[in-house]
Amino acid sequence: MTTQTQDVDHELIEAAAHIARTRCRGDNHTMAAAARAQDGRIVTAVNAYHFTGGPCAELVLLGTAAAQGAYELDTIVAVGNRNRGVVPPCGRCRQVLLDYFPALQVIVGAGKRLRAVSITDLLPESYIWADHQLETEENEPLSTS
Repeated sequence: MTTQTQDVDHELIEAAAHIARTRCRGDNHTMAAAARAQDGRIVTAVNAYHFTGGPCAELVLLGTAAAQGAYELDTIVAVGNRNRGVVPPCGRCRQVLLDYFPALQVIVGAGKRLRAVSITDLLPESYIWADHQLETEENEPLSTS
């Protein structure tokens, strides 16, 4: 697996950290996420914890971005409350982020190891469900048999 790293968007990390500090209160909201849209806007969200499996901050962010008309995201980061710092997306979020935005960059790591990596590097050999992912580079459908 070849991991390509990009410059880290520190403004995006700080936006998520600010939301984690100011909006994550109690046990229902413990994670914040921030994403940069292609037009430069930053969209933020918090998780909605529930014992039945409430959505992670990254998934809430997808709906928030769409509600604000930000349909193309370039980079995303999640930050934990209580100064936990950058937290990588869980497996479910990795799959959903890949399905929605196959070119997305995800900020992971801590301290001097902060880096932006492709969502495909975080979820190699992923499950393919969307028709647009079944096309080869020559735009010919792959055999599904």
